Amino acid sequence: MKTTLFIIISYFYFSSLFGQEIVGSWVGELDIPGAKLPLVFNIKPNGNEIVVTMDSPMQGVKDIPITKATFDKNELALTSSNMQFQYKGALKSDEIEGSFSQGQMSLPLVLKRKKDGESILKRPQTPIAPFDYKIEEVTFENPTDKNTLTGTLTTPNNKKEFPIVILITGSGQQNRDSEIFGHKSFWVIADDFTKKGIGVLRIDDRGIGGSNGLTENLTTQNFASDSNSAVEFLAKKGYKNIGLVGHSEGGIIAPMVASQNKKVKFIVSMAGPGIPIDELLFLQSNAIAKLSGATEAELKSSGILNRKIYSVLKNFSETDLKNGIKEILSEEMKKLPVDQQPNEKEMQKLINEESKKITSPWFIYFIKLNPDDYWNKLKIPVLAINGTLDIQVVSEENLNGIKSSLEKANNKQFEIVAFSNLNHLFQEAKIGSVEEYGQLEQTIAPAVLDKMSSWILKR
Repeated sequence: MKTTLFIIISYFYFSSLFGQEIVGSWVGELDIPGAKLPLVFNIKPNGNEIVVTMDSPMQGVKDIPITKATFDKNELALTSSNMQFQYKGALKSDEIEGSFSQGQMSLPLVLKRKKDGESILKRPQTPIAPFDYKIEEVTFENPTDKNTLTGTLTTPNNKKEFPIVILITGSGQQNRDSEIFGHKSFWVIADDFTKKGIGVLRIDDRGIGGSNGLTENLTTQNFASDSNSAVEFLAKKGYKNIGLVGHSEGGIIAPMVASQNKKVKFIVSMAGPGIPIDELLFLQSNAIAKLSGATEAELKSSGILNRKIYSVLKNFSETDLKNGIKEILSEEMKKLPVDQQPNEKEMQKLINEESKKITSPWFIYFIKLNPDDYWNKLKIPVLAINGTLDIQVVSEENLNGIKSSLEKANNKQFEIVAFSNLNHLFQEAKIGSVEEYGQLEQTIAPAVLDKMSSWILKR
């Protein structure tokens, strides 16, 4: 899952002499319509200059670059030519009082010196030491793809026999904590489970931390082989009651692995796909568009386009797929009202960027997936959960799909649970939008943690 950056910046340099009083990290909060956006400016000395980067913690991005800055007579001036914003403020003791302007918008922004170890976002569920359980940093190999994976294994103290789970992240590169918007959901799950007597292995995705093997040609099958390697790693350590807990894409990887590896004894699917992916993405696009205020005509138009693209991706037999997608996108853009059409250069840029994403090996493989091919092979215990405010994996249709597949498998050991008013991250939410994820302090609803842990311990 990805969100649009509010601000994009690059390194900026102070061209004038500076005083050490400006060096350090400065925190401020923009009160934008509908939300508060915290920003962090990190100012470091670099010879006779200062190098500054900016973080947007709520959006999960760090070291974002800016274009130009000056600090003269206690006046700080920042300019980003890329995003066309400016900040001007006066340093007064440990505060910089100023204003942020972008286009026609101008907002006050007071920056305060950040304290060492201070958390910018309120995330009260993030675990804090000391920990009353064993923590082991682990490294193992995926023999299929010849890549190295790193992670953290937490196990209960003073307990010889216990179930152990592997946490599997969703789409995109994520660290072992599945961190997004400052929420470390897998760390919260691992801490909760281990305290209750369940071992947990959580792993950095390829290209993150010490895990390697990231290439442009990876598909869900490659990530499934990583999870399977994790199962074998735990089995070699002597664990026998091994389960998989997968979120989003990880929720389809779990049955993919379990359908082929008998060492997997149970599964928890957290908003894992249960219907054909093209249908799932159609529902997702529709739900997001509705939440954004799209009209019925716009919903119909985007639905036709999406189905056309998905059909081409699933059935395209020619070698030049990218050009085929470009033609579809070009035709659709030309249907827009003239005043809404980008100029030719911008149009080609948009078409090239979108066609590259759509025709990536990962997306082509993913769009062709039918989760039923894996769910209908499982007779092991399965807990499938969704939030009713999930707009990325729409709850009702998705859970019905998993239920139907498990019934087809004559599985007598499954439970389906829809949690009211929870979003895709299983936070207690108001509307379920992606933008809301970072605004919520809760990382994961306690009811979800209790349900998953109690269900696992009963197995």
